[in-house]
Amino acid sequence: MADIIKLLPDHVANQIAAGEVVQRPASVVKELLENAIDAGATTIKLIVKDGGKSLVQVVDNGVGMSTTDARLSFERHATSKIQSAEDLFNLNTKGFRGEALASIAAIAHIELQTKTEDEEVGTAIHIEGSKINSQEVVVTPKGTSLAVKHLFFNIPARRNFLKSDSVELRHITDEFHRVALAHPSVALHYYNNGSELFNLPQSNFRQRIVNIFGKKANEKLVPVTEETQVVKVSGFICKPEFAKKSRGEQYFFVNNRFVKSHYLHHAVLAAFEGLIKQGMHPGYFLNLEVDPGSIDINIHPTKTEIKFDDEQTLYAILRSTIKHSLGQFNVAPTLDFEHNNNLETPYSYKNKSAVLPKVVVDSTFNPFKEEAKPKRSGNNSIPNYKKQNTPSWESLYVEGAPLERESTNFGNLSFESEVSTESIFEGESKDLDTAAITFQLKRKYIVTTIKSGMVVINQGRAHQRVLYERFLRSVTLNEALSQQLLFPIQLSFSASEIDILKEIKNNLITMGFVFGEISTDTVEINGVPPLVAEAEVLSIFDELLADCQQNIGADGFSQADVLSKALCKSLAVKTGDILDNLSQAALVNDLFACTESTVSPFNKPIYVTITENDIDKKFI
Repeated sequence: MADIIKLLPDHVANQIAAGEVVQRPASVVKELLENAIDAGATTIKLIVKDGGKSLVQVVDNGVGMSTTDARLSFERHATSKIQSAEDLFNLNTKGFRGEALASIAAIAHIELQTKTEDEEVGTAIHIEGSKINSQEVVVTPKGTSLAVKHLFFNIPARRNFLKSDSVELRHITDEFHRVALAHPSVALHYYNNGSELFNLPQSNFRQRIVNIFGKKANEKLVPVTEETQVVKVSGFICKPEFAKKSRGEQYFFVNNRFVKSHYLHHAVLAAFEGLIKQGMHPGYFLNLEVDPGSIDINIHPTKTEIKFDDEQTLYAILRSTIKHSLGQFNVAPTLDFEHNNNLETPYSYKNKSAVLPKVVVDSTFNPFKEEAKPKRSGNNSIPNYKKQNTPSWESLYVEGAPLERESTNFGNLSFESEVSTESIFEGESKDLDTAAITFQLKRKYIVTTIKSGMVVINQGRAHQRVLYERFLRSVTLNEALSQQLLFPIQLSFSASEIDILKEIKNNLITMGFVFGEISTDTVEINGVPPLVAEAEVLSIFDELLADCQQNIGADGFSQADVLSKALCKSLAVKTGDILDNLSQAALVNDLFACTESTVSPFNKPIYVTITENDIDKKFI
């Protein structure tokens, strides 16, 4: 039998490795930025075009590379970070496996220019699909400039799986934020299609957070500091009142490396237990410094997952540290819920004695001195005081005789047992008697009769379907209704969230939102759809942004679909809401008037039908 096992060519092996290292342009950004950090750069520029598909370029002022190092850097497993296998458990750098540049060069066009401080001229290398086309001497400043062009040019199937430019740009921005937060002492500049998105100067950690997420982020932060033999914890957590329904501003950094850890995330949630509502997520920016020998960061190709030797101890320390910070800065509630600072004695009064108050009494005051002596009737010694009839206050506004008071008939009073939710539909008939048609079961279901039996409808899912088709119709026909707000609402968002709002602004307008001025970190809302309460606008926008960050598509219909689903989920009636008979009947009628009434917008069943035969079988 002939031999069938053969060694793969280098360019094929590099393409296979690229499948693990490079999933999208954001992966290239992560690798290049980490290399610039390892090179000791103090200023880094990130330049992106067309969501990273056409160009991803990183320019730094680090130590640079010599001519030989520049050539070797694109070979597989060529690295300056480690020398032996033992070095894998004592890592203080970002990239260490030597696969990144070789993998990127296998699926893109590479232009590298680099120079060390000691050399007078630098080196320029051009690579296309692992093939080095040229290497020449150039005049370039100290540092390295690496441009990655036409990503996946030789793998069209992988390129077709990339999302739209806006989605890919959002992933690049997320990677930029992670590197920028982990290294506040490095100045970073971020450009997209010729326009500057971020200009982050060298600063401390708190100022870096404010520069990225806006000025309003400063008032949200609560400092966290704790140092033990196991771990040193520092950073900030967001106050409980700023918790969101989406998992947005949540960052763990272990030895200045961004990591994802569900176990540590659960420790943070445990510390916030009782302070935030169910389903809400707190924000945090936490730095953990541990012994490099006690962690393993080589368990995942992207190096975003990490393995700790003693997770339980780390969990307990992190949970107690956050709880201590919440209590230390008076974020957690205390027993004195009505604490009044006016009752506290100032320090300047600590040596003063109490002074008795002086009360002046008029000893000659007699309230009965002008009263006439009471008349006595017969032998009865009890005074007979007669009340004088004085006109009521209504007589001051009526000419003629004073008004007589109407007797109150308490027999006509009715008592309200429960507060019913207002009508959720517009234009409902008020004289429709539907008491015998529908009724509400457990504040969750609406039961109505049909010819063959009865229908049990989930009120929340039914309302979602009605609102979903209504919003889609308003987007398609551009016939949205809006209610103007007496006082405009000012909402604060980060720069990346503002970009998303600008992208979906036109679709939101067709749904009934009216926008005012949009600045770099605030949005003014002048009008909302009729069903949106003013107090719910912020939570609705938080859910919209969270859904759009994950699901938004390239075409207008996909955006409208995502926005319609997000809005109907936020505005639909919930389990526990009480509906009057008119609202129940209107909901049933509008549901069966929809084009699709069997499933909700999230593909869940809306109602079940119970026939008369099904009921008869229960009595057999």
